[in-house]
Amino acid sequence: MDWLRYGAEHYPNRICINEYTYNDIYHGVVHVAHNLERLKVSRVAILSDNSVTMAIYVLAAMLVHKEVLLLNIHLKPNEIANQLAQLDVTTVLHSFERRNQVPSSIFTIEFESLKNILVSSVQEDTFDWAFEDTDIAAIMNTSATTGQFKSVPLRWGQIRAHVQASQEVLGKTGQDNWLMVLPLFHVSGLSILMRSLYNGTAMTIMESYDEDRVLQYIHDGHINMMSLVPTILKNLAPRITHHHLRVILLGGEFIPRTLVNACVAKRLPIYKTYGMTETFSQSVTMPVLTNLDKIDSVGKPIPGMEIRIVDADEDGVGEIHLNGPMVMSGYINREPIYGNFNTDDMGYLDEDGFLYILNRRTDLIISGGENIYPKEIEDTMYAMPGVKECAVIPVPDERWGQVPALFIVFDSSSNENLDTLELKIQEFLLGKLAKYKVPKYITIMDALPRNGTGKIVRKSLGVFLAANETDGGAHE
Repeated sequence: MDWLRYGAEHYPNRICINEYTYNDIYHGVVHVAHNLERLKVSRVAILSDNSVTMAIYVLAAMLVHKEVLLLNIHLKPNEIANQLAQLDVTTVLHSFERRNQVPSSIFTIEFESLKNILVSSVQEDTFDWAFEDTDIAAIMNTSATTGQFKSVPLRWGQIRAHVQASQEVLGKTGQDNWLMVLPLFHVSGLSILMRSLYNGTAMTIMESYDEDRVLQYIHDGHINMMSLVPTILKNLAPRITHHHLRVILLGGEFIPRTLVNACVAKRLPIYKTYGMTETFSQSVTMPVLTNLDKIDSVGKPIPGMEIRIVDADEDGVGEIHLNGPMVMSGYINREPIYGNFNTDDMGYLDEDGFLYILNRRTDLIISGGENIYPKEIEDTMYAMPGVKECAVIPVPDERWGQVPALFIVFDSSSNENLDTLELKIQEFLLGKLAKYKVPKYITIMDALPRNGTGKIVRKSLGVFLAANETDGGAHE
């Protein structure tokens, strides 16, 4: 946390966030911290879209040693009330735009305008910028849109270990400017804020994703680092004609091989990354352009992180367990974690220590005693011309136990009827996969359901299939 004060003292005029300097942001944080200091609570929640103001409030709440619950803006008021109650949070700081989402029974503080924050007279810094490694900086709820969530405490020790290791892997330059389009209430956004402050470099926060604006930032060299999910990059990459990009950190969900190949062809500097909220973002990272012989891997663990494959089968595939200073000590109000953290993902390590992710353990399909990995089917499907996106999930089957179900979206240029498309899909897959891996159910959709961070909501696909699919045919 002291990284911001250090920046204000040693390079006050250097750009910090958007057009504002380290000195501007530092004094803004101190100003807001004085207003929050009077709160007699140990935890507060923040509800806001991405903005410079939100970043200031997050940092100010941390500065006055509050544990900051970052709320997903896609939640309904009753869902927010549930999360606040379970975490004993009685105070919500919020933007003007999100005021109606906060339950009326909750004490609220609306953000000051950024103009007021930055033009206020400079106040004396009387705050304690020292934090113990075990102190909680932020709280994030996983699976928050399902109602069944687990609360992840992000402690200062995790954050410090992460930013140091990430700098070793990604490096830094004086020209670095990291684009934040992923939400600040998500670990991907918060980690950009913390990495940039630690590195003493700039970041550009976008309130909402605007592809044309992002493209302009890339082409004019305004930014040289981005964190994206594959869905965003798939649409953006074909439009990039020139760039000064140094890093495109790519993760959050399965990365189609076709997207990787397209980025390699354009020499886009993608870094595959594998991580989660519980490990404060990156656990494993790989620059693809310098590891083309490992193109299907997500890379090696970042410094300090250890990977173990547990209960491996004869092919070396097993549960991925992580250990290191970035790994949380346990969910709030649940049993602590001792030793390795089970990610619930399945994968293997090759002879050089590179990690390969196959699937979530819950997505593994066991059909007639055979293991089927949805990722293999999806990766194959993406090679079929016209496929925009797809997902495979397990569904119950009386004869085989489970069978794969495919959900697929084609480019708008495809005008073939559903029966023809279904036959083409089956023929394409039968030519490349064993018959038992070919999906029994094929559903053609206009778009796949996604959450606020762009991840495919596979549970929604299962519900959709249960409500609409009975004959194993293609539907729209």
